[in-house]
Amino acid sequence: MKRTIISIFLLASVNAFAQTDTLKQYINKALLPLKISVQSLQSENSRLKSEINKLSTQLSNANMSIDSLKMQTKANSIAITKTASELGIKIKETGDQNDGKISEVSESLSKKSLYGIIGVLLAILLSGLLYWLLRKRQQTDKTELDGKLKNNSSTLKTEVISEIEKTKKELQQENIKLDLKLIEVLENQLHGNKPTETIGNSDEPSPIDHSIPLKVADEITRINAYANTLDPNSQDAKALKSSVKRLINTFRASQYEIIDLLGQKYDDGMKVSVISYIPDEKIQKGEEVISRIIKPLVKYKGEQIQAAQVDVSIAV
Repeated sequence: MKRTIISIFLLASVNAFAQTDTLKQYINKALLPLKISVQSLQSENSRLKSEINKLSTQLSNANMSIDSLKMQTKANSIAITKTASELGIKIKETGDQNDGKISEVSESLSKKSLYGIIGVLLAILLSGLLYWLLRKRQQTDKTELDGKLKNNSSTLKTEVISEIEKTKKELQQENIKLDLKLIEVLENQLHGNKPTETIGNSDEPSPIDHSIPLKVADEITRINAYANTLDPNSQDAKALKSSVKRLINTFRASQYEIIDLLGQKYDDGMKVSVISYIPDEKIQKGEEVISRIIKPLVKYKGEQIQAAQVDVSIAV
């Protein structure tokens, strides 16, 4: 009779270990598609980052080309100004010389010579008019070139910003899809996880394995924090929050509870682990407020099974 009882206990222990191995294999199998999706998302994220870096390089090259054109335009302007100045001096010197010569020979020159002098004066006047026209044309070209450069630079920057915003939105949508799939997997794990106290060779019950519910609690906290950063009126945010609420109800149905400490005043008597203190101008002097939950405080049947890890905001 004694040997029969011992054999029954041994068979029960072997069966319990076999069930645990089967549960772990099922968890690993269920999480495999999720891991593949995460790797795919990381690969896509790397590709998008590469494209953004490429666009940033193109923008930098465009800015360098714009600066080069501006420097060339400035150099041309200086050269034209210098040429115009030299031409003006020569015209003035020529005029002075001609005035002197006209004064010296005015009495002896014939009417024909006088016409020649008038022609020279007209040529000088024409040179001055040509200089004025060239100067005006140069200023007009410079204004048009500056306008074109500004328009090209503004257009390129707008395109880069638009591409970055598009990439951010696509990544956000992929993250939401991934979290929705994760919630489904976690719900299935909670439905299949029934904490039981197994009895071994001794009379003392074995400790309950809370690893799966605690993992679910961590993911609920993370996903809920992410959902709060989204536009509350968007369909993606509403779908994610609805899924999180459903997962929380399943969590509670398994007799587990997450204690929400976010926004509560912190004191040394609380059973939490403070990871970091963050200065905040909005906090009143002497107050300390829990501003971020890293790991939630979790209870099972009213008893704490995981202490919270938090960040605390303090007055500056």
